[in-house]
Amino acid sequence: MSVLVVGLSHKSAPVAILEQAAVSGDSLAKLLRDVALADSVAETFVISTCHRVEVYADVDRFHAGVTAICELLARHCGVQARDLTAHLYVHYEERAISHLLAVACGLDSVVVGEGQIIGQVRSALKLAEEHGTIGRELGELGRLALRAGKRARAETGIDRAGQSLVSLAIELATARLGSEQGEPRGLAGRPVLVVGAGSMSALAATTAGKGGAASIAVANRTLRHAERLAARVGGHAVALADLGPALAAADLIVSCTGAAGYVITRDLVSAALARRTAENPLVVLDLAMPRDVEPAVAGLPGVVVIGMDLLSEHGSAAGADDVAAVRAICEAELAAHRSAVDAARVAPTVVALRTKAATVVDAELARLAGRLSADGLSAHALEEIAQTMRRVVDKLLHAPTVRVKELAGSPGGEDYAAALRVLFDLDPRAVEAVTGAATDQTTGQEDTR
Repeated sequence: MSVLVVGLSHKSAPVAILEQAAVSGDSLAKLLRDVALADSVAETFVISTCHRVEVYADVDRFHAGVTAICELLARHCGVQARDLTAHLYVHYEERAISHLLAVACGLDSVVVGEGQIIGQVRSALKLAEEHGTIGRELGELGRLALRAGKRARAETGIDRAGQSLVSLAIELATARLGSEQGEPRGLAGRPVLVVGAGSMSALAATTAGKGGAASIAVANRTLRHAERLAARVGGHAVALADLGPALAAADLIVSCTGAAGYVITRDLVSAALARRTAENPLVVLDLAMPRDVEPAVAGLPGVVVIGMDLLSEHGSAAGADDVAAVRAICEAELAAHRSAVDAARVAPTVVALRTKAATVVDAELARLAGRLSADGLSAHALEEIAQTMRRVVDKLLHAPTVRVKELAGSPGGEDYAAALRVLFDLDPRAVEAVTGAATDQTTGQEDTR
């Protein structure tokens, strides 16, 4: 089996396509299940964020895997396959693993180094576990990616250098809000409305609070979720049915919901503008994918709409030294993973060889004990002889078994393991039994998590 990733992101597709391709909630769960049922797929998980939809799969056939995933993506996204495939990228085997590490470390984000992506990767893995679509292979890769992401943030300045998407958005928004006596005023003393109560909305509300917003209103379809978030930031909750007055009262609106249609329409904003007394522009941040704000809102006088397309253009980059340090971490983790995979490939042969050697030693010791006991040799002496024989065999086998693991990753590495099997006349069934036992043990451990 081999790892395959098929996806699209802000680097390969325009916002309009990303908006159509976005999958979440029940649609994401259905996509997961359908990919897992594809003939060529053994395991899968999907990373779906505002700026990327990526399907990771453990496949037995490259072309069949790519074809099945492309067709399923198009079907679940409601995009014609010919329109979608032009923007898709495909990575296979080691390149797929390398890409996952870069994503988890924030190197592939709109805002390089942003911290939200590692949580999104963790959520993707958890969802796949809940639906039973991930197993030993991709589970291990997921743990590898999370470890790399944690190291990147603990050992480099990438997290400090890279702003979050929300922070960047609010920074751009405050620049549009105008100034006071020629000096930027920022959010200080301004009313803010946050539409939605998810993780990005919570981050937006928190950022607004730290920026000195005069008030923070939180509107959400489920009022109790709005109340919970509002309580955390010292704001007040608004029912979605009362969105009109809340729009009129705000200077900055941040919208990030999971709604399928427009939440903030041209008519709604037009009515709100008629009630506004403030002279400064009304700035609307649309952080949703698909978008929450009807495109026609941007044409209203006195309204500035900042969406994902503008954010993509302004994505900030972390320092070159931090990026280089994170890339080095990714390369080190990838090399360690490669070595572990290579060693695991020859491990059954090594275990089978040591098992056969132990069996031969035990048989010879049993024969020797019968003869020497009759000559009056003590049990202590017999035990000393047994330990010496085992040490001799261990020392003789140490060098070739260690060396075959070291050579496993070199060109033709499997040939060295094959040579051991031939030279020591190892029963192929014994090697297969070790492999099967290791797989069963790993599966059993995963089932109990």
